[in-house]
Amino acid sequence: MKMRKKKELFKKGFAFTIYEAPEQSPFDKLFDIFREIIIHTSGDLDEALDWMKELDKEYKLTNEEYTLDDFVEDLKKKGYIREEIKPGSKGGMSITPKTEQAIRKRALDQIFGKLKRSGAGNHRTSFLGKGDEHSGEFRNYQYGDSLERISITESLKNAQINHGIGDLNLTEDDLIVEETRFKAQMSTVLMIDISHSMILYGEDRITPAKKVAMALAELITTKYPKDTLDILVFGNDAWSISIKDLPYLQVGPYHTNTVAGLQLAMDMLRRKRNTNKQIFMITDGKPSCLRMTDGQYYKNSNGLDRQIINKCYMMAQQARKLHIPITTFMIAQDPYLMQFVREFTHANQGKAFYTGLKGLGEMIFEDYETNRKKRIRR
Repeated sequence: MKMRKKKELFKKGFAFTIYEAPEQSPFDKLFDIFREIIIHTSGDLDEALDWMKELDKEYKLTNEEYTLDDFVEDLKKKGYIREEIKPGSKGGMSITPKTEQAIRKRALDQIFGKLKRSGAGNHRTSFLGKGDEHSGEFRNYQYGDSLERISITESLKNAQINHGIGDLNLTEDDLIVEETRFKAQMSTVLMIDISHSMILYGEDRITPAKKVAMALAELITTKYPKDTLDILVFGNDAWSISIKDLPYLQVGPYHTNTVAGLQLAMDMLRRKRNTNKQIFMITDGKPSCLRMTDGQYYKNSNGLDRQIINKCYMMAQQARKLHIPITTFMIAQDPYLMQFVREFTHANQGKAFYTGLKGLGEMIFEDYETNRKKRIRR
């Protein structure tokens, strides 16, 4: 029985061969390591190559046939690094936009790859109407429906049922149109905390945050090009950065001015035409800084300062009035900080996740996908 089935498959043109996994070239093996290291060095090429030299000594990454110098030459030839003349220096090398994109793609594969393959749908909303995506649902033609939406196959089938299969007789009553769904467009602002605590206590928290931002940026620009993503960082102040700046992002000697970050995020979203707007905030510390009207900074790192957190609650309520939900990804487990986030989330009617670094990317991906499928009613 099994032999007969096998012969039938061969007759149908199926060819069976032993599968062999493709081997990586020496360059590809080293390039995988290079893309990971360059994120940790915040785009510092010289430091990244020093790291690779140390790893080569310990783990024998190269051999006489393909050395680290050969790898650097290939990076130049393939357009991943270039010579750069720096003012007041002898010059050097730096990574190129091609490398920045390669880093984003790697981050996307690392963080969202498996989830993206298993995820279903293409961010549909629950609203039927004159949208831009086929739904597979049909109804009778109504005056005003565009001709492009008429299903010829279903209409002819309907005509045969109504009038018989003799002479072709197609009337307006036989016409069937296919429903379409609106594709929701989303404007997202991602806030990244770059206060000093993001590298304190022996834990590198900024690198995973950068990876998540790069993966989210690559996901949106490739899969949802009609969506928008703006990225800002906040320390003592807040400022926007471009996607290409992400590999170079570093933590500074800053306190945490959450209010400034929220103000900038809402200013960005006010200018967006999309109906659906949201803020993602990645932080590990408590709000500890405010910029006063006279331009001076009010700072307090001891516990939760009532003046600072009350201002945060006010910003959360303001975002709620603007129909902008805030999702907070809290990389901390301190009970008093979790209580602050709960009250902040309640003021905004948003969401909060208390997460370690390992699950950060998956949580952001799933929440983005979930929010993307919703259509916010006005």
